[in-house]
Amino acid sequence: MKTILLLITFISMITTVQAQTPETNKKSLIVYYSRRGNNYLNGNIVDLKVGNTEVVAGKIQTLTGSDIFRIETVKPYPVDYTQTTEVAKSELDSNARPELTEKIENIEQYDIIYLGYPNWWGTCPMAIFTFLESYDLSGKTIIPFCTHEGSGLGSSVQDIQKTVPGANVLKGMAIRGDNVNKADKQIEEWVKTSK
Repeated sequence: MKTILLLITFISMITTVQAQTPETNKKSLIVYYSRRGNNYLNGNIVDLKVGNTEVVAGKIQTLTGSDIFRIETVKPYPVDYTQTTEVAKSELDSNARPELTEKIENIEQYDIIYLGYPNWWGTCPMAIFTFLESYDLSGKTIIPFCTHEGSGLGSSVQDIQKTVPGANVLKGMAIRGDNVNKADKQIEEWVKTSK
């Protein structure tokens, strides 16, 4: 009987310690904006069935088991890539906040947000800022990742920090668009070190 009581007490102590470990209770979400179709890739305009940022978001989900949410704008961008860049530049210049099609109803349950986007004109698409300003993200950890064709993260991480000063914005990861399908090792290492 004493052995059983000791065993129950020991199991109870282990369970209590596990429940107090911060990492065990953290829930993560991947939020991303990605452009399918007509895109600039490795010096050419190509049609992508799946956008580069969406590819990376899927790989992060496989590694982390995070929930996932795709940002979409109410007003779609033009099909033509060049026209989209012109609209994106106009939005940046006017500090626009494009309306989004959906909202996350239960964002308070997430502690970690992996935030993905293509680099447009040296920063995030303006829809990312619409998302960030739609919620109270104070105290949450935001881990940015972006795809690009030579511009890296640009000023996006600093711009995110300015937009959500109450969040803990970590160092971001940038992957060239033409490397997304070969970036598994890079993404895996980044996920391990970014928590």
